[in-house]
Order: sequence, then C-alpha cells, then structure tokens
Amino acid sequence: MKKCYCGLPKAKNVCCEPFLNNVKQAVTAEELMRSRYSAYVTGNIKYILDTHHPSTRPTSKEKKSILKWTLSVNWLGLTVHSTKLGQINDNTGYVSFTALFMENGQIDKIQENSHFVKEENLWFYNT
Repeated sequence: MKKCYCGLPKAKNVCCEPFLNNVKQAVTAEELMRSRYSAYVTGNIKYILDTHHPSTRPTSKEKKSILKWTLSVNWLGLTVHSTKLGQINDNTGYVSFTALFMENGQIDKIQENSHFVKEENLWFYNT
C-alpha cells in the first residue's frame, strides 16, 4: 500500500482524498493541515482557498500564482512535529510542521507553526 500524500501510512482514498473531494470534513486541526498539504501536492487550489479562513484568505487574483507555483514544485514530504489543542472539542489549534519540496533543482522547505480556528464546526487555516 502506498502512503497518502500527507505521509500517514494509509491509502489516499481513505486518508486525505475524502477531504479533497468534500466527502468528509476535518475534525481536527492536524487533519485539516494534512489535507491542505495533500491539496498542494495535487494542485487542488479550490480546497486550499475554501479551507483558508475568510479573514486571511488569498484573493482570487492570487489563485493563479498559487496554482502555478504549487504545480511547478515537486513535493517531497510532510513531517508534523507537534500539535497544540486543535482537537475535536477545541475551537483553536496549532500544528508545527515541515513540508519539503524541490524547486529548480534545489530542495527547500516550508516550516511553520500554523494557527487553525474552528467556526460553525468547520476548521480553517488562519495563519
């Protein structure tokens, strides 16, 4: 069995694809973070924007540049270092992670301690 894009040892169709196909909603901040990473890997910009909190969501003008960039890099993997809060009964959470990618022949990374908020029972990436 191939691991999901997000690195969990689950098949994609039972891990992140249900989120990306709007069949399932993330119940934790980490689930949302992992599914957003998978959206970057697959170029699912609609999911990326839909799960970005409206107060900090990129504009539709930025959508094309985000899509162009995410499709131009080769995503190498995701490591989740820690989560703070962000569980099913929380309304806020933090996920510390590193996402590796190759761009123009060079390995680079995104390292973040991302903030997530839950509103009306839906998790959103905030900053």
